[in-house]
Amino acid sequence: MKYYSYVVARDFGFAPNPFGQHCTLATCKHKIRKNASVNDWIFGITSKRKGNRLVFAMKINQKITFDDYWNTPEFQYKKPVLNGSLKQMYGDNIYHFDKTINKWFQADSHHSLDNGEINYENLNRDTSGEYVLVSKEFYYFGSENIEIPLALKTKFSVGRGHKLVKEEVAYKLIAWLKENHECGFHGDPISFTGFQRYDGVS
Repeated sequence: MKYYSYVVARDFGFAPNPFGQHCTLATCKHKIRKNASVNDWIFGITSKRKGNRLVFAMKINQKITFDDYWNTPEFQYKKPVLNGSLKQMYGDNIYHFDKTINKWFQADSHHSLDNGEINYENLNRDTSGEYVLVSKEFYYFGSENIEIPLALKTKFSVGRGHKLVKEEVAYKLIAWLKENHECGFHGDPISFTGFQRYDGVS
């Protein structure tokens, strides 16, 4: 198994999307999504400036294609509804591929242009990850992000991109989480104040 750590630069409830019974990573972090396997763990932390606190931890229970994510009834609630609640607006189930015309489609979403048209910066990067990671065993803290035990904190800190955490270190954090926190959703995303688009550049 592998254990990935990265800085959550933008926490809107989109990547990861922690709403409902699944925490999903369907966009951004394309290298992790492409290379991670079932039973691996992903840890998202705040920046060093914000204390490298834990935003979320998720165990990968499923690794599926975009089309499976788009078509599976279980994940329909993850599709964005831009006239719905803020949770619905940040739905991350936004991609599917039409083989008959060899074309990707991107739903009107956080990653599309202001007029709802395709943002190719986001589409090309997101789909290069090839897979959607799904978790039912997750701890999402968002704006209620928590302090990582001091003895472990430096092992998870990271600059750009992501880092692989040593197994024995990850085990200690997972054991500490299980002992001190319930699985599931513990706080709204850090930037959960209104709907915004992401242009894929800034």
